[in-house]
Amino acid sequence: MAEAVEATGAPGRRRRAPGMSADERRAMIVTAALPLVAEYGAAVTTAKVARAAGIGEATIFRVFEDKDALLAACVAEALRPDALLTSLAAISLDQPLADRLTEALDAMREHLARIGAVIGALHATGHLRGREVPKGEGTGTGAGVRTGPGAHTGPGARTDASAAPVPGSREEAMAAPLAAVTALFEPERDRLRMAPEALAKVFVALGQAETSSAGREGVDARELVELFLYGAFDGVRGG
Repeated sequence: MAEAVEATGAPGRRRRAPGMSADERRAMIVTAALPLVAEYGAAVTTAKVARAAGIGEATIFRVFEDKDALLAACVAEALRPDALLTSLAAISLDQPLADRLTEALDAMREHLARIGAVIGALHATGHLRGREVPKGEGTGTGAGVRTGPGAHTGPGARTDASAAPVPGSREEAMAAPLAAVTALFEPERDRLRMAPEALAKVFVALGQAETSSAGREGVDARELVELFLYGAFDGVRGG
């Protein structure tokens, strides 16, 4: 059959799927597959994905070489920082810095939770053990992270501090989110102990470390922001 078909709802009748480019069809399939991958990990079947997408199973293999290619595309999509960048850009600079950073931390947590749901499910079903997460374009926080022993996941980790970010690297993927967080510090630049760029790196690293820490109750976003801004002593507040 030249094109995938989908049910019309009438018994015994099927109609051709709307015309799409290969890229559009891949995006549509990945969108349908993501929640299933988060739920079932590598155990999800292409038949289940096809049903969720409303297409024939054969259509999946017209745009993906195999199931592993589909799973890799799902990981790359989960890592994309588009939604995070939109949330960070929407934060008003007219509100106090603590409020700005609280909103930013909430957005970062949501982004990392989406990544964790997909990667965690795949790791639990044995798909990503000892592999490197696909770097993909625009992968955002968590990009290029190894899941096996010897993982090197420090924020903005580089072997040569003077070298430019390697294309596709985690550092390059972090550039846009870091720039967005840096912008949140800019109105207070003259009052800050460190440059906004340096503070943004520390803040993002703190948020990532706190979110990825398992086996304990998480700290409220506002409490973590106040700890970052004012330190550990009670009753101390900045200007």
